[in-house]
Amino acid sequence: MKTFSLKSADVKQDWYLVDAEGKTLGRLATQIARLLSGKDKPSYSPNVVCGDIVVVINSSKVSVTGQKMTDKFYYHHTGYPGGIRDISLKDQLIKDPNKVIEHAVSGMLPKNKLQPLMLKNLKVYPGTDHPHDPQKPKLITMESK
Repeated sequence: MKTFSLKSADVKQDWYLVDAEGKTLGRLATQIARLLSGKDKPSYSPNVVCGDIVVVINSSKVSVTGQKMTDKFYYHHTGYPGGIRDISLKDQLIKDPNKVIEHAVSGMLPKNKLQPLMLKNLKVYPGTDHPHDPQKPKLITMESK
């Protein structure tokens, strides 16, 4: 029996719609990362982006447990000496709520050359409006416990 190897031309991507309102950030990010990587498909191949396209709405209404709203910080460096900058999760949700979900999902994807290609299949929007209605995304209900 020959080993099956998926080609990028043979990949069939589905569109999924995820509502993040009231969902826990980490649990939501793991389920989105599973859809983006395509590991739940029978035709999974580790050298090809075979995951689906995920549209996340209501990213500004995501919830976290404990004191993470004030205690969790996102850091970046400007490149200058002493240029470390930080912003709390609460302030980041006000400034740009899409980056919160993108950062959480990117941390759960494999760290290789396919990671940026998988992240291109993630579309995040702060409200309920999105321009992907013609693709007819399937609504996925994520469990929040």
